[in-house]
Amino acid sequence: MWQSSYDGKPTLYLVPTPIGNLEDITFRSLEVLRAVDVVFSEDTRVTINLFNHFDIKKKLFSLHEHNENKVKDKVLSFLKEGKNVAIVSDRGTPLISDPGFVVVKYVAEFGYNVVSLPGACALVSALVVSGIESMPFMFFGFLDNNINKRRSQLDNLASFEYTMIFYEAPHRIKETLMLMLDVFGDRQISLSREISKKFESVYRGSLKELLESTEEFKGEFVIVVSGNKETVDMSNISIIDNVSLYIKEGFSVMEAIKKVAKERKIPKNEVYKEYHGGSK
Repeated sequence: MWQSSYDGKPTLYLVPTPIGNLEDITFRSLEVLRAVDVVFSEDTRVTINLFNHFDIKKKLFSLHEHNENKVKDKVLSFLKEGKNVAIVSDRGTPLISDPGFVVVKYVAEFGYNVVSLPGACALVSALVVSGIESMPFMFFGFLDNNINKRRSQLDNLASFEYTMIFYEAPHRIKETLMLMLDVFGDRQISLSREISKKFESVYRGSLKELLESTEEFKGEFVIVVSGNKETVDMSNISIIDNVSLYIKEGFSVMEAIKKVAKERKIPKNEVYKEYHGGSK
């Protein structure tokens, strides 16, 4: 059902904040932060520094990944009272590898407006300067903390054709890059760090060259990796393996079955029977 974003109802605003350079905040974001009744913040200490810089005085409440299910009712109660609410994350656009999804879904289900303001987003900045094909792309965010699960996630993406974007922390960036080289092979990669800050820098080249360099891996990173452009001859593999490959790339079972049927020029029900019969 369509819903107007500006119908006069109390509104939940998703407000992007600067990634690094405080001047990157938009006039509209400042206007909204000054106008709303209350602000929910991923880390109130970080947000207070931002507010002090722009002389914004607003009541702050904490909203992070560990309390979001509890806080959603508090957000809703403010909206029911006719108040406008904003959500900010520490840096960049809320919900992009940051909390907020649970609250947005909950509020929208009750018919309140949710408005996202355009603004800073690290993945977009890193993608457009990467020198790697920018469309189509897939944003993954942070890989799992556990190295075995991280490898499994990368294994599932090895045949993915689109450009892939990841976030990574400084303490495990080298380990993740080594895993990518092992799983993906020597792909083209871009590594952006300290985006919009004084020491911003971008690496463009191959994974192997990067890991063989003496560069120190310091700062917050965005990894952009080229997709798998190698053509796989599907005629030499079974229908079951063919369907399974597409499922690994992110297609649903039925979507994968349709693709295999179309490519092999055989009836869809034949692929369906073969896959479900042989995968039991």
